[in-house]
Amino acid sequence: MDKLNLTDAEWRERLSPEQYHVLREGGTERAFTGKYNSNKADGLYYCAGCGAELFDAEEKYDSGSGWPSFTAPVDIDAVDEIRDTSHGMIRTEVRCSNCDGHLGHVFPDGPGVNGLRYCMNSASLDFKSRDEAE
Repeated sequence: MDKLNLTDAEWRERLSPEQYHVLREGGTERAFTGKYNSNKADGLYYCAGCGAELFDAEEKYDSGSGWPSFTAPVDIDAVDEIRDTSHGMIRTEVRCSNCDGHLGHVFPDGPGVNGLRYCMNSASLDFKSRDEAE
């Protein structure tokens, strides 16, 4: 997939106001309000901005944080991790490597082999069931 590089006007036309705020302005939806936080269906999660495959439901777990959480992306190259020092904290921001959309943050408190928790915004994701994705 070629990198997606759109103008601000094109992004605003393509995304809902909430998706634009999260993906293009680095916003965050309120905890426990996102449509995928409680999703337990089997399938794949894609970037809502460009459609790139990001996370497999097999890596999703209930972290209790209020946001969809994953132990790892489908491929390490699917996301970019960037040091984030905003809001008086040091965190690692996660962006879609295909369109540079803000997805959420990754924290070192996850249950997986690598001990990471990819804490994503539902507004930055689209979901397809395993059957629909294949």
